[in-house]
Amino acid sequence: MRPDSEVIKSLSVEFHLIVSAEDEFLSHLANAVNDLIHNDFLALVQILYRRDISESKLKKTLQKYTDQDAGLIIGQLLIERETQKNRSREQFKRDDTAGEKERW
Repeated sequence: MRPDSEVIKSLSVEFHLIVSAEDEFLSHLANAVNDLIHNDFLALVQILYRRDISESKLKKTLQKYTDQDAGLIIGQLLIERETQKNRSREQFKRDDTAGEKERW
């Protein structure tokens, strides 16, 4: 076997582990959301508000996918929003080594 194929095989295994972990996390998140839907809807609404989930996007998505699990849909929207926030933070992160004149 060429060394390249070993690297590819290793990366494939690592990718599978990452995807499995993400799927498992989404599954747990969906279960928690479903629990809130049934037992503490107000708490779920507050979480969605604090996480800045668009109400109109949520409604449209739930109406579009009526045959899918609402907890899974909401979980995916939560993950999507957190990913957007992280990208935005990275994009606008300041260089800590900048001079005092450049900071405000």
